[in-house]
Amino acid sequence: MQERRAVAPLTRGALRTLTFATAAAIVVADRVTTSLALNHLHGVRHVWGPFGLALGFNSGVAFSLFSGRALIVTVLLGAGVAGLAFVVAQAATVAQAVGGGLVLGGALGNLSERISGGHHGQVPDFITLSHWPTFNVADAGVTVGVIVVAASLLFGRPAHPDTPAS
Repeated sequence: MQERRAVAPLTRGALRTLTFATAAAIVVADRVTTSLALNHLHGVRHVWGPFGLALGFNSGVAFSLFSGRALIVTVLLGAGVAGLAFVVAQAATVAQAVGGGLVLGGALGNLSERISGGHHGQVPDFITLSHWPTFNVADAGVTVGVIVVAASLLFGRPAHPDTPAS
């Protein structure tokens, strides 16, 4: 019979790598899906159940808050992303690293679209759900990431004091 051993905790460096790799994956997924939506999505398409596709543009932030203030939103989002990158780099658990990476990647995806997307600071949204504002992959990353980090903080085990920090 094989003996079970405890899995060694990840080092701070490995957690940082996981965080930024997750962020990069969300940015790539967001840019690819946004490009596909811009090039191929014309009109509303029902996909399945409450899920559909319809291209729209948002100059505000979540739930279209602060719409029409694209420049101010872009500047504040840029400052927020810089601070967020520093915070999520301090993740102490895998769940915090993945959740933080999802949030950072979503914020970077939306920021990059505002700056280089050619839509006057507006972000293309194209995923629709019944009774929910239209969103994109970056928005989904932020939402899921916040849920993962919150669950980790509420229900996760505290980090062991002997966890290596390199």
